[in-house]
Amino acid sequence: MTTAHGPLSALILAGTRPGAPDPMAQAAGVSHKAILPVGGTPMILRVISALQATPGIGRIVVCIDNPAVLAGIIPPDIDILPSSPHGPSASVLAGLTQMGTPLLVTTADNALLRPAWISEFLDKCGPDTDVAAAVAPEAAVLRDVPGTRRTFIRLADMAFSGCNLFLFRTPASLAVAELWQHVEKNRKHPLRIAWLLGPAVLLRALCKKLTRAALCNRIGALTGTTAELIPLSDGRAAVDVDKPADLDLTEKLIAADARANP
Repeated sequence: MTTAHGPLSALILAGTRPGAPDPMAQAAGVSHKAILPVGGTPMILRVISALQATPGIGRIVVCIDNPAVLAGIIPPDIDILPSSPHGPSASVLAGLTQMGTPLLVTTADNALLRPAWISEFLDKCGPDTDVAAAVAPEAAVLRDVPGTRRTFIRLADMAFSGCNLFLFRTPASLAVAELWQHVEKNRKHPLRIAWLLGPAVLLRALCKKLTRAALCNRIGALTGTTAELIPLSDGRAAVDVDKPADLDLTEKLIAADARANP
């Protein structure tokens, strides 16, 4: 996606939450999960390479709490933004404030990220969309990554897993990042999150009558935006490195891809 102001900027979230160290980083003997080797290459570098190989992507910024850990790992033309101690949503808000829109956002643990997935996501975003999130339908995940254990959100018309890929397309999308911040603050209190979305949405969800369009419309109504969930065709897009089993799976998928495309 080339915008009216030039190539699309991208933000990679690579920080750690305040408090206890990330167990994946600890197990690998590194300070941050972002630099954990996957297939012999730091995860963050795999994500950067995928973005660099995607047509229309220009400036790439890594958001991290300790930039020194990236020294000698990332290319010199990659900018760095300090991450917020208040969580990923606050870091996205900071990125939007500094970099503006449109802004593509992903995460450092999205180690399987492919240029084709990014292009598909951007191509499918509607011209009037303010904010969009990529998702992998359950059928695609089970087809492409059989046996994997993923968390699926079940709606009336589809079940999906998130892909850690978001587009904040217009200035109005900042309101969605602000809503995300409220949700994140209450992530351990599901009833509070349900209250934020509204009792009608909760009731429809419990009755398995909440559709993808209804959920997007509710987010839009709360934020004054047009929101979209964009299904991707490759189920592997739902795999990130969040636990040891994910790391094993990701390395197997990378090895299989290398054999298929020598």
